[in-house]
Amino acid sequence: MNRLVSTGRGAVQSAKMGFRKVTHVIFDMDGLLLDTEGIYEGTVRDILRSFSKTYTRELRYKVLGTTEQKTVEIIINDLNLPITHAEFHRKFLDISNQRLVNAPFLRGAEKLVRHLHDNKIPIALATSSSKESTDVKTAQHKALFDLFHHKVMGSSDADVKNGKPAPDIFLVAASRFPDNPSPENCLVFEDAPNGVKAARSAGMQVVMVPDEHIGEDQKKEATVVLKSLEDVKLEDFGLPPLHA
Repeated sequence: MNRLVSTGRGAVQSAKMGFRKVTHVIFDMDGLLLDTEGIYEGTVRDILRSFSKTYTRELRYKVLGTTEQKTVEIIINDLNLPITHAEFHRKFLDISNQRLVNAPFLRGAEKLVRHLHDNKIPIALATSSSKESTDVKTAQHKALFDLFHHKVMGSSDADVKNGKPAPDIFLVAASRFPDNPSPENCLVFEDAPNGVKAARSAGMQVVMVPDEHIGEDQKKEATVVLKSLEDVKLEDFGLPPLHA
């Protein structure tokens, strides 16, 4: 059973049994806040079609959540493509950026981000995308993304030495909050198995909102698995409830 505890900002929910109370929240972006994964899948599929190659579901899940550079490396190596990493990456960015301009929010994303900000919960973005790609995707949603205290863009950030599933991006994101919270005080929202592994390796709890085709074995490391962000029970982690 949860109980109410009093803080300087009034009564907030204590953490649910089996969960740790957190003070900071870190969000992935693609496939979690913005509906971009279908656009990326179509982009890669179109590029591979020019090489008479198929973008299988297995390969897609292998690269899901990785940096742009790692995605390119895996695809080229696995399919033995006759193209340099730089050429593939540039082609990938040119096509995807044209299609990502109007990427919409996923269900519950906007409400959740605004709720946390309005309740003075520090929030950050930790995306494997580059700054170039992130700027394109968020241009139409600037008001919302300006609510984040900071953004860590793994494909461009020199401090992110290793992409997901390594923990670097989440540790960097936590360290850039002014009070430098301990990883155990941070809650991560993710959609990709690689992102979940990264968060757990960083010592953080993680709420997963996976693609419907992701297998049960790829969800088992998540603290909680949801169908959409609308279903989150923030009070389980000692945060102000979304549906109060």
